[in-house]
Amino acid sequence: MNILGIDTSTPASAACVLRADGEAFEVEPTPERVTGRPGHARELMPAVARCVEQSGLRWGELDAIAVGVGPGPFTGLRIGVTTARALAQAHGAELRPVSSLAALAQGIAAEPDGRPVLPVIDARRGEVFSALQSDGETVWEPFAAAPEALADRLRDEDVAPLAGGDGAVRFRDVLEAAGAEVPPDDSRAHVVRGVAVCRLAAAAAAVPIEAVLPDYLRLPDAKPRTQ
Repeated sequence: MNILGIDTSTPASAACVLRADGEAFEVEPTPERVTGRPGHARELMPAVARCVEQSGLRWGELDAIAVGVGPGPFTGLRIGVTTARALAQAHGAELRPVSSLAALAQGIAAEPDGRPVLPVIDARRGEVFSALQSDGETVWEPFAAAPEALADRLRDEDVAPLAGGDGAVRFRDVLEAAGAEVPPDDSRAHVVRGVAVCRLAAAAAAVPIEAVLPDYLRLPDAKPRTQ
């Protein structure tokens, strides 16, 4: 199966084509980009086009479009999901949503450690999105919380995980005080990679295009005005 995977759950845009022969062609954000300003509107489609071109595939040869549906900030997720839906419809490909936290966890687990992994995405407004995995299995389902509440949960349940993501970088001191280890800011463990999105999607089911929606885990930052 030829899969195009994208993720916009952090300020960086990630893209990858994973060909049926197992070779990956990826635009991987730098760790520094993950904590920068969002640039999905200008970065995502050029990254996608580059991956497809480097893979040697034609658009019609893509069997599936995979997208990280979050959780993450509202605007970034909306751009990623809208792009994935449009690409799937235009090229007749399946659409396969995956968890951005699960994709981030794959990168953290790649570190030579073996401990539980804690993906942490900056949710803005003083909160984070997080989950906990051990040996590839979900221990804590995704949730939104203040970093201090996450730290309290780590202490209460006596968990000392390896944490990664832009949220882990931003709230390093809080998490490390609770026993988590956060790799250096320049570690690839903080990046949601497109190849991880592709690999998760390879084992996921296709979903009708209209049913693929961002997973915000909370109300959007922008709320409509009331009369």
